[in-house]
Amino acid sequence: MPTPAIDPALAHLEPHVRRVIDEFRPYILADGGDIEFLGIDARRMVRVRLKGACVGCPASFNTLQMGLERLMLAQVPSVRGVENSP
Repeated sequence: MPTPAIDPALAHLEPHVRRVIDEFRPYILADGGDIEFLGIDARRMVRVRLKGACVGCPASFNTLQMGLERLMLAQVPSVRGVENSP
């Protein structure tokens, strides 16, 4: 797995972001997908890549916005959101 691209000023957030992603992962795995952490950019956006059955799924936007992003903002309020990167 490639090293995530993290703005150096935000590196302290990585363990918290990874914990939330790992907490959410079972829901994605249950539907045949997976999620890869890509980094945190200077805008404080967490970048992920959906994999497996989630790629191209019409519900993937809702999964990210109403699922992962909601959980992420509740547990790591320093981030601003979650974006899927192809």
